[in-house]
Amino acid sequence: MDDLSTQLVSQYGLRAIERCHQLSQISELDDGILRQYLTPEHQACNQQVAEWMSEAGMETWQDAVGNQWGRLTSANPNAKRLIIGSHLDTVPYAGAYDGILGVMLGVEVAALAQQNELNLPFHLDIVGFCDEEGTRFATTLIGSKALAGQFDPNWLALQDSQGISMRQAMLDFGLDPEQAAEQGAALSSEEVIGYWEAHIEQGPVLEAHQQPLGVVSAIAGAKRAVIEFIGQAGHAGTTPMNLRQDSLAAAAEFTLAVEQLAKLAAQSSQQGQVATIGSIAAKPGATNVIAGLTELSIDIRAQEDAALVRLVTDIEKAASGITEKRQLTLNWQWTHAAPAVQCDDQIIQLFAKACQQVTDYAAVLPSGAGHDAMAIADICPVGMLFIRSPGGISHHPDEAVIDGDVINALAVLYQSLNTMALNVFSE
Repeated sequence: MDDLSTQLVSQYGLRAIERCHQLSQISELDDGILRQYLTPEHQACNQQVAEWMSEAGMETWQDAVGNQWGRLTSANPNAKRLIIGSHLDTVPYAGAYDGILGVMLGVEVAALAQQNELNLPFHLDIVGFCDEEGTRFATTLIGSKALAGQFDPNWLALQDSQGISMRQAMLDFGLDPEQAAEQGAALSSEEVIGYWEAHIEQGPVLEAHQQPLGVVSAIAGAKRAVIEFIGQAGHAGTTPMNLRQDSLAAAAEFTLAVEQLAKLAAQSSQQGQVATIGSIAAKPGATNVIAGLTELSIDIRAQEDAALVRLVTDIEKAASGITEKRQLTLNWQWTHAAPAVQCDDQIIQLFAKACQQVTDYAAVLPSGAGHDAMAIADICPVGMLFIRSPGGISHHPDEAVIDGDVINALAVLYQSLNTMALNVFSE
């Protein structure tokens, strides 16, 4: 890039950060950040982002489920679409950057393309997804799944904590729930050439390697379950140790077994296997009573589906063995399943080359967290660029970025856009 372009990248990168902070003021909470799907805050956020998109020279619109769009139009009216995006909703007491920074960088990429009069052989579409976190209706990836034609009409009956259904919330927002149910936001795979997403890493790997950026190789698949060990409650003083059916002791043994199995799996095949017992509840929960029932949550992830299946199988066997040994009953209910997604090799190479040119290094790493790219992968090739997370902190008010990292990320995205435009023209 010439000196003028370098100056603009720095200016626009810092503006992306500032705009993240501006959006953080649009919140349901007085003492933190919260933007949920189909709320007045969602609407206000979309309106502000649409204004910035217009300033960058884009046409703007809102689709059938409430995703906010901007388009830098190609001279070819029949051109396909390259999409850059992430999500604009948040968890309660969120940081300012998770998802939002990716949308702001997309807007700045378009602004750079407009400023530099970049001739695009495809439409450049920037999207701010309406709901990735699932905070209000406990259903994640609503916005991106709708694009992939996976909006479930049954979602319209879901209710939030105030008893408001998604159908009613859509009507209040100004959307037509029947249009959403009829896949009105869905895109055809024939019209999309790719999806790019820039996102903070939300983990410590890049910082540990002192790298500002990383190219994502795959997004881990995940399975979650609620498990019950059922034994026999009894008096803590009168029941001998050898006659107990202690469900909490079984849960403790199982927790350690899960940790060990995940460590061994990750060491042997290096597919990013992790497993977490996130909550334990013992009942009746009294100091002088043996726990007759203990409920646990488990989250299991891996970069490849086969590796995930192997780890799940080993964990299930461990639970069965503990249950049999301790003469307990085991209940296992799966609550979530998402397949692993491999990022597109050509996009990985495109981003890696740009990273090499901008930062002299191209780290490649998997994502343990889920992202909108997982849903979009059903209709087009996807790629992700990670930005270093200081302290590995995310989903927390202390979430942070380094200015230079964000500027470098914008440079990588713009350089990749320029390269892709040239490649499409040459085809």
